[in-house]
Amino acid sequence: MIRIWGVVFLAVITGSTISIAAAETSASSDIAKQAQAAPLDHQPELYMRAAVAELKVATKLYNDGQVDDARNILNELVTHSEKAAAAATKSRKRVKNTEIDLRKMSEKLRDLKRTLNFEDQPPVQAATDHLEDLRTNLLALMFSKEKK
Repeated sequence: MIRIWGVVFLAVITGSTISIAAAETSASSDIAKQAQAAPLDHQPELYMRAAVAELKVATKLYNDGQVDDARNILNELVTHSEKAAAAATKSRKRVKNTEIDLRKMSEKLRDLKRTLNFEDQPPVQAATDHLEDLRTNLLALMFSKEKK
């Protein structure tokens, strides 16, 4: 009897985790759609919000052992981070905030990588490296001397 309740409890927990992850993924895609329609100077903030939401979902999925789904979300996170950095570079607005958000996300991805199995670490490391490259480009933009 206890085993049956244990299995039922585990099924409910797993189902609720999947539904929460799906809801948060939907929310991040809604934010990304808003970012596409927003003026250029508001796009960096919106794309970074979507990327941060995807980071939370990817972390949950990795912790629940759903590695393939987590990798897909990780790819979306990188795409939205690229779009945020590109919009910040093009508009020259929110460059500093975007750089700070990318740094925080890189740190969280490094922490996540340390909790994963060895074979699950390379995609997270690749995402971290890519975010660091984006961040470095933003830093170079912030501290470059503009010709007038």
